[in-house]
Amino acid sequence: MNSLGRQTLAGLRILLVLTVLTGVLYPLGVWVVSHVPGLEANAEGSMVTVDGRTVGSDLIGIDPVAGDPNNDPWFHTRPSASASDENGLGPADASTSGGSNKGGYDADLAATVKARQEIIARREGVAVSRVPADAVTASASGLDPDISPAYAALQVARVARVNGLSGDEVRALVDRFTDGRGLGFVGEPGVNVMELNLAVQAAKQ
Repeated sequence: MNSLGRQTLAGLRILLVLTVLTGVLYPLGVWVVSHVPGLEANAEGSMVTVDGRTVGSDLIGIDPVAGDPNNDPWFHTRPSASASDENGLGPADASTSGGSNKGGYDADLAATVKARQEIIARREGVAVSRVPADAVTASASGLDPDISPAYAALQVARVARVNGLSGDEVRALVDRFTDGRGLGFVGEPGVNVMELNLAVQAAKQ
């Protein structure tokens, strides 16, 4: 057999081995690990169900529709560049993700942030200076499921009043759904908005 034939056979053998390893064994291994008890929920998208009905994922934050802005019962997520509202408030488009790609010196972004501050301050009945940064700045994905404890605390009084709950009850729920730093030192504490809203609705029943 000439050298070209040997090289061709060697290439075919490598192709066959890599196809089995990366096209069969590796995907099969990932699938098996993903179905280990305790990991399956994460592997399937961390879906959240209520009364047997899927209501969302605790990995994807979608700002709830306020309805009557004077009687808004919901905790709200961070703004999103994919929201239909010109200020990025309100429900995002969950089929896509991404930021606005506008930098800190962009005049449009500065104006949008200022408008968000005024809207949120008016909604919560507080001074503009009390509105935390994550309430007016979108995450890189636009679908961040968590808000800061400070932004959650800002919304407690309104949520409690509209839902007929005490401030202490709602603050206790915020504490319950506040996650600490990863490994005790990575990142910042966050509050999962969807889980918190579901708990508020359950508490008022």
